[in-house]
Amino acid sequence: MKVIFIKDVQGKGKAGEIKELSRGYAKNFLLPQGLALLATPTIEKQVKLSLGKEKHKETIDRVKLEELAKQIEGTEVHFQAHIGADERLFGSITAADIAEELSRVKNCVIDKKSIEMDKPLRQAGRYEITLRISKDIRPQITVVVE
Repeated sequence: MKVIFIKDVQGKGKAGEIKELSRGYAKNFLLPQGLALLATPTIEKQVKLSLGKEKHKETIDRVKLEELAKQIEGTEVHFQAHIGADERLFGSITAADIAEELSRVKNCVIDKKSIEMDKPLRQAGRYEITLRISKDIRPQITVVVE
């Protein structure tokens, strides 16, 4: 049975591909799950148009993310904290704190999940922190705890 993949299916095909698959696999799994459609000339045209629109939207989104990364890259964020013995903080600076301050400084929305930290900052000093905006866009900022 000839089908067009609407979504990527690991090991079988990528979105937009046309493949000949077994009838049972197509009818019992791919079609009910909404992962593929029967390949007819009209459906092929519709799928190619919609995939083209999605790719165009993805490129626009990517450009926006790259602009955001350029805006954030090299930013220095300062925190004032109470320090005890051995320059240890009373409390800690977390990813949520950094995201909130960076959002305030750069006037944009930064999610705390995009900040890559192993553990919260508990000592005064300068720290290089990486943000994960997308798979391959990773700007770095400097966090200064005083």
